[in-house]
Amino acid sequence: MSYLSSNTSTDSTGLTRPMVKALFVASCLLAIVSWYTTFEGMRLYLSVWFSALASIGVQTALVMVAWLIGFSSPSRDAARRSLLIGVYVVTAIISIAFSYTSLYTWFSARERPATIERKLYDTLADSAGQVQKLVTSGIAEQQKHVVALQELTDAEKTHGHISQAQDADPYLATVRAAVAREGQTYAQGYREGSGEGVRYTAFDRYTRLAQQSLAGMQRSQAQLADFVAKNKPLDPTEKQLQAYRQAYDGVPWTDIEQALHSGRIEKPAVPAYNDFVDRTVSGQEDLLVAFEELFTAPTPRHGFALALATFIDVIVFLLAFASGPYFFAAAEDRWVSAGAALEGIDHQIFTRDFLRKLVPGPRGTARVDVTALAPGEQQLCLLLAAKKLAVLVDDGGRTYYMLEPGIHEHLLESLASQNFPLRAASVA
Repeated sequence: MSYLSSNTSTDSTGLTRPMVKALFVASCLLAIVSWYTTFEGMRLYLSVWFSALASIGVQTALVMVAWLIGFSSPSRDAARRSLLIGVYVVTAIISIAFSYTSLYTWFSARERPATIERKLYDTLADSAGQVQKLVTSGIAEQQKHVVALQELTDAEKTHGHISQAQDADPYLATVRAAVAREGQTYAQGYREGSGEGVRYTAFDRYTRLAQQSLAGMQRSQAQLADFVAKNKPLDPTEKQLQAYRQAYDGVPWTDIEQALHSGRIEKPAVPAYNDFVDRTVSGQEDLLVAFEELFTAPTPRHGFALALATFIDVIVFLLAFASGPYFFAAAEDRWVSAGAALEGIDHQIFTRDFLRKLVPGPRGTARVDVTALAPGEQQLCLLLAAKKLAVLVDDGGRTYYMLEPGIHEHLLESLASQNFPLRAASVA
């Protein structure tokens, strides 16, 4: 008679030992990945050694708790299972939070600074456009004033009495009044009239001052245009702000206000450095920035980082939860193996012999006569009774162990795939 041999054991669900080992190794590898991302997230806030120890503790707890949840029975260990699930949820939230921060920071290491720089570029372009508009208006008005003052200077030389006339333009009216007051101080020595007198000299001086003011506005206009032409969207924040500040500080705001003669003008604000600096470079604000943007202005980058961080920990849990019981065997399997060891036989042969002694009870529940039990089987039944998986009952003067249907089912399923010792014993 030839026998079929198998080098791998297979359970009732079709999982072989190598497959279970592969799942176990996969859970460990993913746990290492999750540990690294958690460590990198914690390192943004804590010291390296503290982060390393804390992240190792978190990941070890995640894997071990997942295995313990897999080992526990939903019906028999409900309170313990609920506590383990609560511990896992809290630990997973910590792991996911720091993993998300680490992944988000890594993904945005290059994109975020560029986004901030482009935003600053747009803000500076808008501010520079407003300043250019004011400067251009001031230049246009000042050019009119220069022409008018030149004419007033020539008219004063030719006709005189120009400072006594009224002017609709507030700027020119101010100049006429200033020239008139200056002329009154020399009223006895320089009478009103034509020629190159005090009033002519005053008009000529104000003309030159207006020309200087116009030249200053034109230089400022050229500096602003040069800034707009040379500024690039991806220039560093410091470079953009420094260049704009130089152009902005060169604007003669007082001359522009006088030229526009519309009172105090509202100057466009210079963007603040703190509003456009990449705060993630400091390391201490990454967690706050990551979650603030996640809830206020989420982008696909935020969603992907959070999904990946969650996916890693969820897969670690599922793999550990699924492979742990198969890898280490369920508690019932260990009890059967211990009972078989007492008899000195294979655990499947032990299970077969035990199942052969089971008989139906009054309600169809499997039961076994106490007097028919071998020492190993008796120890198994005692343990099942202590775990409330079996009940000792008397019927017709005989004592029986009545098994829980789940235990009966588990024992029967364990023989669905026969190992070599069981097949050899059956043939013999």
